[in-house]
Amino acid sequence: MAGVFDIDLETEEGSDGDEPELGAEMELEPRGNGLEPVGHYEEIEISESSVNNGPEHIGPHCFELLRVLGKGGYGKVFQVRKVQGTNTGKIFAMKVLKKAKIACNAKDTAHTRAERNILEAVKHPFIVDLIYAFQTGGKLYLILECLSGGELFMQLEREGIFLEDTACFYLSEITLALGHLHSHGIIYRDLKPENIMLNSQGHIKLTDFGLCKESIHDGAVTHTFCGTIEYMAPEILVRSGHNRAVDWWSLGALMYDMLTGSPPFTAENRKKTIDKILKGKLVLPPYLTPDARDLLKKFLKRNPNQRVGGGPGDAADVQKQPFFRHINWEDLLARRLDPPFKPCLQSEEDVSQFDTRFTRQTPVDSPDDAAISESANQAFLGFTYVAPSVLESIKEGFSFQPKVRSPRRLNSSPRTPVSPVKFSPFEAFKPGEPMELGGSLPPPQPEGTAPLPIKTPVGAKKQKGGRGRVPR
Repeated sequence: MAGVFDIDLETEEGSDGDEPELGAEMELEPRGNGLEPVGHYEEIEISESSVNNGPEHIGPHCFELLRVLGKGGYGKVFQVRKVQGTNTGKIFAMKVLKKAKIACNAKDTAHTRAERNILEAVKHPFIVDLIYAFQTGGKLYLILECLSGGELFMQLEREGIFLEDTACFYLSEITLALGHLHSHGIIYRDLKPENIMLNSQGHIKLTDFGLCKESIHDGAVTHTFCGTIEYMAPEILVRSGHNRAVDWWSLGALMYDMLTGSPPFTAENRKKTIDKILKGKLVLPPYLTPDARDLLKKFLKRNPNQRVGGGPGDAADVQKQPFFRHINWEDLLARRLDPPFKPCLQSEEDVSQFDTRFTRQTPVDSPDDAAISESANQAFLGFTYVAPSVLESIKEGFSFQPKVRSPRRLNSSPRTPVSPVKFSPFEAFKPGEPMELGGSLPPPQPEGTAPLPIKTPVGAKKQKGGRGRVPR
């Protein structure tokens, strides 16, 4: 389900980031009421290290496995309940990755590292929240908010196609999420229904950041050949260098998928699909409104410089399109607009919106007996993380003797800015520098058969896993 084409033609540089230190020693003067003790007391810094070494050591033992939500080549995603410490009783999603399978490929390690860094640094209403990250000798664990509404793919599969108002709502929320990523210099590169989840209220959340690229600001490009073929922009396929404009092509392909039942360019094999993406005619069904047709044409421009969103305005230019004329963007961001579909859930543990192929499996986190060498394990230094919201709640309830309230409020430890990393098996997680601008997209010259006309599907339902992406 997570097929990846990944041929990295670039190099990146890394540098360390500095974090200010918190904590000080203070002296409390005696008061006339005699209630406050006298002497030297050390202010406790609430940080990742103090949380894990003191009041709560986060690890697999803190979570009870409830259900299997998904499975891939590198591990599983479980629904779990926290059984001790802060957030006891709360339901989360636990993504478990096997170090041995990741560490044998430098690119896989870099992608895993990037996903964890991005989840820490980027907080947005329409992007999944990372709560904890920790590791054992052989595994990496990401504890994420549980999105009980399931994949947008499942909803689209049930409906066949969406009405334009429904598609407009989802596309609007995705637009804000992509715009936020782009403002941090991050391009997503794997937008498709399987990577868009719904929360319990029906709002979207982007997930799976393993193919993201960091530090792609104005004037920077990257050359990695990756993604899911049916949603990949032409400039990725011809490897001419790409930037954030690729996400707007993918949004156009997703919009077409929502409104017609399949991506705009598909064929019986990968080569013919690529041929169609590069030189096939865009066929728009007659039932689409003029605004929808206009936006699809603007999204699916093969020249990224002519594509809507491909200029300096980025998401702001997309938001101005007539198709979104009825969207109040402030209300949308505040999640004051009612989603077109609200999942029917019986409880917080309800997994009815997930594929029964997974939820019927017995949830078992296999024994951690595949520990990797110490040198290879250096690649995962710095993986551990506790969300600021958790640190804040622990700080508020943190007690020690004597019980003296600090005269100043401690802030959570600052988050490290997102940036690209150059992988070395002996490096920890480090930020780096953006790349220089490359050339523009040349005219595609692939060999192949002439494109066939695309038939408009009538309520056709897609088969999961048939989108040209091999299991990851």
